[in-house]
Amino acid sequence: MSNDPDWALYRTLLAVLEDGSLSAAARRLGLTQPTIARHVDALEAAVGADLFVRSQRGLAPTDLALSLRPHAETMASTAAALLRTASGAVGQVAGTVRISASDVVGVEHLPPILARLRRNHPGLAIELVLTDRVDDLLRRDADIAVRMIEPAQGALLARRLPSVDLGFHARSDYLAQRGTPKTLADLADHDLIGFDTETPALRGMLAHLPGIDRSSFALRADSNLAQLAGIRAGHGVGLCQAAIARREPALVRVLHPIVLSLPLWIVMHEDLKTNARYRAVFDALGEGLTATGS
Repeated sequence: MSNDPDWALYRTLLAVLEDGSLSAAARRLGLTQPTIARHVDALEAAVGADLFVRSQRGLAPTDLALSLRPHAETMASTAAALLRTASGAVGQVAGTVRISASDVVGVEHLPPILARLRRNHPGLAIELVLTDRVDDLLRRDADIAVRMIEPAQGALLARRLPSVDLGFHARSDYLAQRGTPKTLADLADHDLIGFDTETPALRGMLAHLPGIDRSSFALRADSNLAQLAGIRAGHGVGLCQAAIARREPALVRVLHPIVLSLPLWIVMHEDLKTNARYRAVFDALGEGLTATGS
């Protein structure tokens, strides 16, 4: 590299890679298209190689640009984390905290916990990211994560909560019309709700449910929230968290001897544990999720 490029150039590179054009990147960053073009030219001059191939169809990233992308993403995540950390005064429970959680946990469990947290600490602002992807806390994609898998990374503070109990459920009117299954084999006569894309975690769960695979499902969705909505709507029989189903009188648990569970963890970077804001949110999530029996 001929010199040390300004960090802003990498922010521009990431925007162009994500949006696919100079004009779209300019709109995202609030800059003009000529400014974005100058940033790309300056970064190409600094690294001594082309980052994009220009054609009538637009910009195509080179292998070098693609290899720089994860580093630019890390820089963007770190910059965002820096701003969040600087958003609150030292020693006060105020400022911004970014939480990552699965869609079901984020929609079904966290809202009352976060509302109570806000009432107790009006200076807090929460950024809630709903994803089943395991965010890399070391890269600071999130400050605190609620995970259904034991964290394997070092330098993390993790607290294990009571496991999540899963069971087969259906709406009572569906069961009145179709009958109540007594065994796994009986599910062949029912409309099942399940996943679309099989993952290693799902394969491990299916090992406990012989005879059930993707082809068994009448409704397929990779979103657990969509599957839950299907159960609530009376589409058929599906797996969902028992704690959620217990809140709704219309939902009935079937095949009750079959018990499946998922681990539940709250995780944050150990560097944040002495910060009053992050610690308050971490503890509130732990207490709230334990109390809900999620």
